[in-house]
Amino acid sequence: MSKDSGTKDDRGIITDLAADTSYGGYLALDVLLSAQRPRSKHHDEMLFIIQHQTSELWMKLMIHELGAAIAHVQADKLAPCFKILARVKQIQRQLFEQWAVLETLTPSEYLEFRDVLGPASGLQSFQFRAIEFLLGNKNARRLELYKHDAPTHEFLDRLLRSPSLYDEFLRHLARRGMPVPGERVERDWSQPYERHPGVTAVFKSIYDDPATHWDAYDMCEKLVDVEENFQLWRFRHVKTVERVIGYKRGTGGSDGVAFLRKSLDVALFPELIDVRTHLG
Repeated sequence: MSKDSGTKDDRGIITDLAADTSYGGYLALDVLLSAQRPRSKHHDEMLFIIQHQTSELWMKLMIHELGAAIAHVQADKLAPCFKILARVKQIQRQLFEQWAVLETLTPSEYLEFRDVLGPASGLQSFQFRAIEFLLGNKNARRLELYKHDAPTHEFLDRLLRSPSLYDEFLRHLARRGMPVPGERVERDWSQPYERHPGVTAVFKSIYDDPATHWDAYDMCEKLVDVEENFQLWRFRHVKTVERVIGYKRGTGGSDGVAFLRKSLDVALFPELIDVRTHLG
């Protein structure tokens, strides 16, 4: 037993490591932990930076997972999506819960360093925009925010003009012979999705007989989970901003809380909620 730890002898632990074979090397911790560069001397700016950097890491994983989910639906394989969307739900939970950490930042503390942010704003997060596009909340005007960054602009433009996860699910149902309206199977994917009673009717047939359409039924419920958690995340964002800055304008030039509240009215998968009114 080791005298200092009271545990099993640790002589088998590998200590002769090159930088690229170590834990820190594998995770590129030298890059990751040096990426926090406060612009003020105020203690709480570190919290603000890490909060947003970790959000971006979780969003990167979410984009990775949603891309895989879309590929499976395109291949008419819904089953692999269930694990992926369950993971997305847990990523969303992390994004939701970490607002509680930022809420420990008081208005007075935030004002100590807010001016060093300049025009930087979460509104400019290209990964958040990518998630919106992948989930179907398309807005071509938002691409103007990225005209200074050609690779990012190209990436988002591609997502804007591609079917969202919901679009691909409707196309999958059409390939199964379900009467999805033609204008929902082929359309201008860069335009926002608009609800259609014919799609609601398709979902009603699925919900009326889940045993026959079990994988589609399960996919519907997974999508409802994703939308609900997306809205909860945005609601928590609104309440956190309201708590910290009240009704001041946002650093990126938006109306702040008023601007964020408008996003709560956006429905990603509208017929999956509409169908509930018609059941029973």
